[in-house]
Amino acid sequence: MDIPLIAGTVSTVVFAVSNLPMLRKALRTGDVSSYSLASIAMINAANVVYSLYVFSLPLGPIWALHTFYVVSCAIMLVLCLVQRRAAGRSEASSGVSVISVTEGVERLTRVPGGGRSRAVRASSDARRRDRAAP
Repeated sequence: MDIPLIAGTVSTVVFAVSNLPMLRKALRTGDVSSYSLASIAMINAANVVYSLYVFSLPLGPIWALHTFYVVSCAIMLVLCLVQRRAAGRSEASSGVSVISVTEGVERLTRVPGGGRSRAVRASSDARRRDRAAP
């Protein structure tokens, strides 16, 4: 039995599973406004550099863990950039009222006169029902 390999495998699973709730919530809600863009960008840059080291090692659990980190941090960076870009656009155009990132950026616009269009109301109502459903 190779104790270091078993320990590496177990720790890889634990570290990866510990990040899943954060990643799942970010993907589900699309809200990454509480994350620092600078921090996420630095983490991704560090992952690129660290990859040079990790992938020079023999194939093992560290490859799986690092690959998971690279992919999950890249997803967070993309979500953060998309949300920030969408927020910038909404500030530039006064017509955008709600921005969410779920399967891309969904823009819900206000109609002239301050009311919401039927599509916006239907989308909001559907989202509310989805949140209330068990």
